[in-house]
Amino acid sequence: MRHLFWRECKALWHSPWQLALVSYIPLLGVLALWWLFSAGIPRLLPVAVVDLDNSQISRMLARELSANPALELRSFSNEVLAIKAMRESQVYALVVFPYQLRKDLITSKRPAIDIRYNSQYLLVGRLLSSQLQRSLAQGLMHVGEAKLLLNGANKATVNVNLAPVSNQTTALFNQNVNYVSFLVPPILIALWQLIAMLVFVNSVNAELIPQGERYYVARNIWLKVWVKILFYSPIMLVHSGFILVWLYHYLALPVSGSLWLLLLAQAFMLMALWLLVLVIFMIMRDSARTVSFCTALFAPAFAFMGITFPVNDMPILAKWWRLVMPSSHYIDSHISVVSYGVGLPQVLTQISSYWGFLLLFPLLYVLGRHAQKVPPQGHVSHPVNLEGNR
Repeated sequence: MRHLFWRECKALWHSPWQLALVSYIPLLGVLALWWLFSAGIPRLLPVAVVDLDNSQISRMLARELSANPALELRSFSNEVLAIKAMRESQVYALVVFPYQLRKDLITSKRPAIDIRYNSQYLLVGRLLSSQLQRSLAQGLMHVGEAKLLLNGANKATVNVNLAPVSNQTTALFNQNVNYVSFLVPPILIALWQLIAMLVFVNSVNAELIPQGERYYVARNIWLKVWVKILFYSPIMLVHSGFILVWLYHYLALPVSGSLWLLLLAQAFMLMALWLLVLVIFMIMRDSARTVSFCTALFAPAFAFMGITFPVNDMPILAKWWRLVMPSSHYIDSHISVVSYGVGLPQVLTQISSYWGFLLLFPLLYVLGRHAQKVPPQGHVSHPVNLEGNR
């Protein structure tokens, strides 16, 4: 087995692409994605305001919106120009103060303040929707308070009428709505899964033996596969460990549990990932098709984690696709350890969700028997050139 390890080392050293995948590409990806979200908290998001009333109340409401640090108001003379700006992504939301807003409020009518936001930007749209409603509600409360006082109500009655039920919202996790702690960890896990997949696919593709128009694998392929797993697993776990140290030690993001538990969960995730890659490799037995299929399968991993879209609302096909993603199983452990500080028993219970991947072993055995074929005597086989088949 020692010569197989040495063989794997030489193959890695002579493949610039593979060497890049296990060295600097993961590091550059981690740093680039962190820099992209390094601002952490969204500020000064452009919002179009159309004031058709131009009254003291509408200007007061505009000042309330402008005082919100998440908003940057941009005035437009009419609704058509504002809608055009939103379609061209110059602004993310639109607020229209209707004509006779002040009159309708004074005469106890119910004017409609038009709020629109671009739902294509899922997180930005959700943030703007809540911030706009909060600022406008605060401004309208001042208007209602002034009206009640003018009608002779005392201060205690005003407070009861305006806010009969008082709410207190206490954020337990991600208190500042920080995008780094909310989005970056699952995005980096999805990136790590994609890179680990490419590393393993490139390695096993080198074991393809061309014979005629088809490709086969050698009879000792399973020993080579075990060597590849033992060779590349520590390398990829070093990268995943770097992600955890970078996020929760260097950047000091809040974490309630032990990072060693996350590393354990990542090891199981990696084994499930490579088991699935092996099945696809044995079915395809073609370097380009294997890379293309695996990339299409794992590229949207972040969308299936349930971070930005609830899992229960996904279509049934999306839920099945999610079950195939090892990262979707891992993210449950990640959230539990980081947010709730669960211990080893709970993490092991969550890791048991990988049991479905064990069903791939019989399938892999059958596929491996059909994929193995000894080339005819005199036939010289050469491993597939990874660089020419990317």
